Amino acid sequence: MIYVSPLSAVEDAIRDIRPSHLVSLLDPETMIGTPEGILPDRHLRIGINDIAEAIDDLVPPSAGHVSALIDFVRGWDQQNPLLVHCWAGISRSTAAAFIALCTINEAHPEDELARHVRMCGSHAHPNRLMVKLADELLMREGRMSAAVEALGPGRACWEGELFSIPLRPGLDRQASLHPGSR
Repeated sequence: MIYVSPLSAVEDAIRDIRPSHLVSLLDPETMIGTPEGILPDRHLRIGINDIAEAIDDLVPPSAGHVSALIDFVRGWDQQNPLLVHCWAGISRSTAAAFIALCTINEAHPEDELARHVRMCGSHAHPNRLMVKLADELLMREGRMSAAVEALGPGRACWEGELFSIPLRPGLDRQASLHPGSR
């Protein structure tokens, strides 16, 4: 199971769902340390701003950042949940969840995986640059980007809520409500 969260819900999510791995996608100035309950080598910290192009002193996602995410997901044993968060739980974290699903489900259609993310989190609005970079790294030939574009914008909100995504599309939605399930 992959869980997506805003920063404000991370501590409660760690306590309640007990993830084995954590991905933090925050701007470099507000990056957090490794929270209690997570081993430091199981915490990937990616210091990027939620932007799709270079802007002044902000840090856009790069191929190196996305490659580190893909490697981290490949190193996750999937025995316990993965928790992914950004500041609001809307853009960077939902992009990371989509990238994780595409990494795990190599032969699965990208549009179905993108719809899977949106079905689980109606506010999901994946960062387009992160998706574009992953599309290239995973050799998906533009299908990841096209899938996210086809979704359109997510439900408007200032901050998303914690939601879960089964690792394999088609799993019973009820299973996603039980912490620790896959």
